[in-house]
Amino acid sequence: MKKTVKILSTCLAVLSLAGISPPARSCTIVVAGKDATVDGSVITSHTDACDNSRLVYVPPMKHKKGSMAPVYWGLQDPAVAYGEWEVIGQIPQAERTFGYFHSGYSHINECQLAIGESTTSQREKLGLEKGEGEQIITVEQAMAFALQRCRTAIEAVKLITSLVEEYGFLPSCGPESETIAIADPAEAWVLELYSIGPGWTRDSGKPGALWAARRVPDDHVAMIPNWSILREIDLSRPGEFMASSNYMQVAIENGWYDPADGKAFIWQDIYAPLPREWATSRSWLFYSTFCPSLKEWPDRTVDKPREKNDSYHQYVEPLSLYPFSARPDTLISVRDIMAFQRSTFEGTIYDMTGDFDWMVPDDDGNLVKSPLATPFPTPDMRDLLDIDFRRNVSKGGYGMIAQLRSWLPDPVGGIYWFFVDNQHVGAYLPIYTGVKEIHDSYQIWDPEKYDERSVRWAIDFVDNLLYLKWQEAIKDVRAVRDPVEAEFFEQQAEIDKKAAKLFKEESKKAEKYLTGITLERMEKIHWIYYELRDQLITKYSNNRVRP
Repeated sequence: MKKTVKILSTCLAVLSLAGISPPARSCTIVVAGKDATVDGSVITSHTDACDNSRLVYVPPMKHKKGSMAPVYWGLQDPAVAYGEWEVIGQIPQAERTFGYFHSGYSHINECQLAIGESTTSQREKLGLEKGEGEQIITVEQAMAFALQRCRTAIEAVKLITSLVEEYGFLPSCGPESETIAIADPAEAWVLELYSIGPGWTRDSGKPGALWAARRVPDDHVAMIPNWSILREIDLSRPGEFMASSNYMQVAIENGWYDPADGKAFIWQDIYAPLPREWATSRSWLFYSTFCPSLKEWPDRTVDKPREKNDSYHQYVEPLSLYPFSARPDTLISVRDIMAFQRSTFEGTIYDMTGDFDWMVPDDDGNLVKSPLATPFPTPDMRDLLDIDFRRNVSKGGYGMIAQLRSWLPDPVGGIYWFFVDNQHVGAYLPIYTGVKEIHDSYQIWDPEKYDERSVRWAIDFVDNLLYLKWQEAIKDVRAVRDPVEAEFFEQQAEIDKKAAKLFKEESKKAEKYLTGITLERMEKIHWIYYELRDQLITKYSNNRVRP
């Protein structure tokens, strides 16, 4: 039964407390092969997807032979209702499409095919805006088409690359390139897409994009930090590498590469600009965490408050220090990736709570960290305290971890660990690929209008209240959230077993069972964040503050 929630008028004023504008993009992908995980699943993931976090289940469909499918612009726009996006072109429709979960970026379908996305940087000359050529395929539209039409990762790579070559790749997150990690229960591929600048036409006879792809070794993990990770392209190994026919020619024509020099063609160096710290910081965190024995990584931990301010003496490493992928020291789990996705670089030079300006005297005159210190200082806070901005892994928006398991039937084997708002605050929800319905609370989100029916607004409300006393209040959040997530993991084996048994009897029974559990859990998460809201405003209200 749905609970009626009464909104406290006092709390409404707090939503404007932080004064936070939409976050800068921080899309991080972690991908793992089946021999690199504790349970043998293949994993791909995505954080900080976009502003449109409304989640919709799109059922499988049949279409008339010869019909056309619309190509949309604006899938990331939370102000546009589902299916009302701007149509900028058409491609031939598939006669049959698979069911999938659709949002600003669509991530997983009923066949356990999953895709994570990370916007990456490219040479300025390659960029373009909508209308500066005939390119029409955005990465989010390509992902949706792949989930509608493909069963496997390799099928998706081939479909997406054929679409961007024929219809042109159109950047939708600034004039930038895109990287996607495409996975199924057997394998994972990393595909990098680059645009080719203004003026392209379909009748030019030239591919409408640059692209290259590499398979992630089964016993490896990889991470994409808004930057290219592909290096040398070895097309003599087709089971591991693929690339567009123009992958080298564009560089030669623009004077970015000369074969006569005798130097290796390094994709990453040629098509991406010099790396920025948001890429190297996350690369360092990932590989020093999961592959500490691989190399002698720079030491960026902090023992004393003022050490954080001494960036002058830190090593500035080349991006080549980090591999395309690596074997982790120990097998990793979904929970390990959750922890990484929630990272705010605690205890390192990138930790924004470690800035010396957060230090205040205690009753004994010793300097201690202020209870207001937050890893997410607003622009106004950073201006006031002179805090350098660092891009966290945890950021906001929404995202996921796709856990893909070959030993179970598809409706049971795929789990879509989905979160909305800031994953550092919000809860991960397991959605099986056999689920056929999404709770209303996960389908409602308008950033311009507060709505108590929206789970994202409920979590965002709590997120804003944390600013009243962050260091203490986040402990209150974890005390409520963490047991709920732990319960999801504890129940997983039993649910898997029952759902797989039901699937053998009749697939619809399994789907009904999994959908019912998921709807209950969605409502539960919605409710606990309303209770947290009431708890935090009561505990940290300014009515309790005394001089």
